[in-house]
Amino acid sequence: MSITLPTGADEALDADAGARLANITADPAWLALKDAATGIQADQVKDGSIPDGARHADARTHVDTIVASLDDLTPLFPHDAGYLTAVRADLMGWADDDFGIPDFYDALVAFQPQQHRVDGLRHLIVFPMYTQNGSPDRHLEALIVETIWPEFVAELERTDYGNKLFVSLRLIDFTSGYDTNSAVLFPETVAMRGRVPGGLDGGNPQDAGVAAASQQAQLPKFTWGAIFQDREAARYRVVVRAASDITKLDLPHDAARLLDDQSLIEETFVMWDIIHDRTHMRGDLPFDPFMIKQRMPYFLYSLEELRCDLTAYREAFRLEQTLGALPVDELSDDQASILEHAKLVRYAILFDRIFRFPITGTRVRNYDGLGGQLLFAWLHQHHVLDWTDTQLSIDWDAVGDAVVALSDAINELYWRSIDRPKTAHWLAAYGLVSGVLAPNPASVWAKGLPEEVLAGAPKGYTDAVLDDEFPLSMFYEALNKKMGDTIESTKGITGSYRG
Repeated sequence: MSITLPTGADEALDADAGARLANITADPAWLALKDAATGIQADQVKDGSIPDGARHADARTHVDTIVASLDDLTPLFPHDAGYLTAVRADLMGWADDDFGIPDFYDALVAFQPQQHRVDGLRHLIVFPMYTQNGSPDRHLEALIVETIWPEFVAELERTDYGNKLFVSLRLIDFTSGYDTNSAVLFPETVAMRGRVPGGLDGGNPQDAGVAAASQQAQLPKFTWGAIFQDREAARYRVVVRAASDITKLDLPHDAARLLDDQSLIEETFVMWDIIHDRTHMRGDLPFDPFMIKQRMPYFLYSLEELRCDLTAYREAFRLEQTLGALPVDELSDDQASILEHAKLVRYAILFDRIFRFPITGTRVRNYDGLGGQLLFAWLHQHHVLDWTDTQLSIDWDAVGDAVVALSDAINELYWRSIDRPKTAHWLAAYGLVSGVLAPNPASVWAKGLPEEVLAGAPKGYTDAVLDDEFPLSMFYEALNKKMGDTIESTKGITGSYRG
């Protein structure tokens, strides 16, 4: 077996190395590394340090095991040799520093997966970090991942949807921080000098600590962001299959195809995510997608994430219409693949948003959940979606225009708010959401913020927002009762799911 290295490499792995890499999940060196990392996690506290000096001898033994395993495994990942060398140095430096708050700055700077977007290429990753929608603690995690980069996505990136920071991955094996709902790997989550411990706690960005200016200046320039499309795809298949059965929704043929083909839905999510990701920091009222420096009411994050998804939807809609108007025999292979996946992207966004997002996670400032609720209610109130006699139906001829109309409403909000003070923008955003969704009866915002809050600092506005400012509707309360176990079953799921 020979595995080709990224463009610019001079050789391929030999047969023995290729066989080891292909069976990496059973490799003794990987298993030893994984067990040692897990052993260290048991002694770490929230900031990643090990304050109990009595545990340092065992922790050093674990570090020695990890370093020895990295020495053994590095030849399998020649494209990551510089990074893996830096990881070894950062691990040993952490141990020599008596396991204080870990600093993996040098390793993070050396890790550049966006430079190797080759379909099927694998990476070995070791970092102390928290995992969004997983563990809020900066514990040592280890992963084996594989790049997903089909040629039609490479063509998208080369042409209209350039995004040099975007990395698409598949989970192969991992430690406990990823035996969770987390489907992203962001450099912002890694423990390093200049980063305030804590970060985005459990996916609630408004709880993020704000680093001092001097600390922020020490941070590296983040050059990549990765999403695990195999996990997104697998849980989509589980959740949408169950939800469509429960709601008696008659799925169109193409939407039904997604439920039976893991590879097809993975590629569909890659197309969705690359367009979504590049939408952040583009357009009117640029927004910090990682929400490190901003603290605002969580419905603002709902609108930003929904804006990016609806942009991906309407771009897929545009590609479908543009390429669909061309004679089939004039389409290149990449164009034909883009056309095929464009329609599937629209189904994926619609169903993931209305079925999974609203009933996943807690009701504590659940900004993705709120975005899903908003999309469902908008479609219902525009008579595109109907739930009668416990059966859900969708007017497929009208849904595209209705989704674009919601996208237009959010874009108009952003455009008008360029001329507004920040808090006036917040009030306008609340007006948009509350014009579609019923606020909590106890909401201070719905009753009207008191004068002292309106005249005070923005913090007062944010503090007045309830954890569940927009509770689930009766439709979602009913769906949640029947879907709760299904949602929970997708924890830790990967592309190996074949249900």
